[in-house]
Amino acid sequence: MPFRPDYEALTKHLDDGKKYARNPRHVSDILEKALTAEPLELPEAAALLHAPPSMDPQIFSAAKKVKEKIYGRRIVLFAPLYISNFCVNNCLYCGFRSGNPSLRRTLLTREEAAKEAEAILSEGHKRILMVASEDPRLDGKALADYMRAIYDAKNGSSIRRVNVNAAPMPTEDFKELKSAGIGTYQCFQETYDEKIYASAHPSGPKNDFHNRIDAMERAFSAGIDDLGFGALFGLADWRFDALALLSHGFYFDKEYGVGPHTLSVPRIEPAENAPLSLRPPHPLPDSDFRRLIAVLRLSMPYTGMILSTREPAELRNECFHLGISQISAHSKTNPGGYSTNDESTSQFSVCDSRTTDEVVASLLRDGFLPSFCTSCYRSGRTGDAFMALAKKGLIQDFCQPNAILTFQEYVSDYASARVKKLWEERIKKELAQINNTQRRAHARKNLEEMKDGKRDLFF
Repeated sequence: MPFRPDYEALTKHLDDGKKYARNPRHVSDILEKALTAEPLELPEAAALLHAPPSMDPQIFSAAKKVKEKIYGRRIVLFAPLYISNFCVNNCLYCGFRSGNPSLRRTLLTREEAAKEAEAILSEGHKRILMVASEDPRLDGKALADYMRAIYDAKNGSSIRRVNVNAAPMPTEDFKELKSAGIGTYQCFQETYDEKIYASAHPSGPKNDFHNRIDAMERAFSAGIDDLGFGALFGLADWRFDALALLSHGFYFDKEYGVGPHTLSVPRIEPAENAPLSLRPPHPLPDSDFRRLIAVLRLSMPYTGMILSTREPAELRNECFHLGISQISAHSKTNPGGYSTNDESTSQFSVCDSRTTDEVVASLLRDGFLPSFCTSCYRSGRTGDAFMALAKKGLIQDFCQPNAILTFQEYVSDYASARVKKLWEERIKKELAQINNTQRRAHARKNLEEMKDGKRDLFF
């Protein structure tokens, strides 16, 4: 049976969680379990979602420790690449919606997509999230052709991983994406509340709640085993969507042995002629947003957690300490935004407009290790192979040296003098944190080879 939200069970978990959260000892017991990096049960997650604000310091501290136990202090960077804003859906929170009469529509050619990739490469990025609106012209074959054009783009280097955020499609179309070398397939349910979902998506194929929720299983059956789950917070009660999102991920883990490769937590942001973007039905304040991120990290410790540039820089910097492991930087949310600097057709407002180098400098100052790594994807550590390492906390054995090598490549080829200085002060400390003696020695050797111009070295 395909996944369906169990509304009765989710409601009961949330009601019970509210009761359990009144007992600080009970919350502390859950946090003690969470610190072992063992996934939480839904009732335990519900209790943390309802815990009083006075418990925030304990919850946030635990989330930080668990993230570092699995992934260390590395944070992976990427950039989105939008190929179209033509859309047949009328999502009431999105600037691309079919009912937006003032939007200038653009569908990039393959050549224009390659130019976007070249512009993104010029900032040092090596992984891209290719974003496609729902357009009948953008079937699996067409999307695969765009992916190949992006992979073929060159600008001193090349893109090494193309993840795809696209509408649900038939299994055969997903196979096209697989053949073109897709990394992660992303498809956010937006909200797991079916009634609210219907009202937010009044027309277009996206109105089909079940078709969207089944997309992940079709993608998996096509051989795509890195899957990115998420919800758009602000449409429904945030605690309900958080728990439903976890239940979806736990279902996948139980059925297929592969939980979500990533979880994303976008909030509704203002968008042109999108009524719900200005008046979200259930606004999520910053205080609850922080709690959301921390609880998701504690509940599903092995998953990557993504934070986009929808959020302002100051808040993003805070959330990096709560369990986030992947971030976008210097994002453009309109087709052609990198190569033409045209901001008139954006999907939503970007709140963190810092350059990639500015984000990197901030990460270093806060003690994080920026990473442009794509090694797991290219070494076959995907799906259950990745999960086997992540769930045991062993993926960090690869994350730490690969983060160092990919960041050294960035420093050598793209970084400002400020970032180079910060890295000079940090690199010895980061090398010392590679636990395996042989791997540490190999990383040092690779760093020496990079001085002679070698690139794309990884474990």
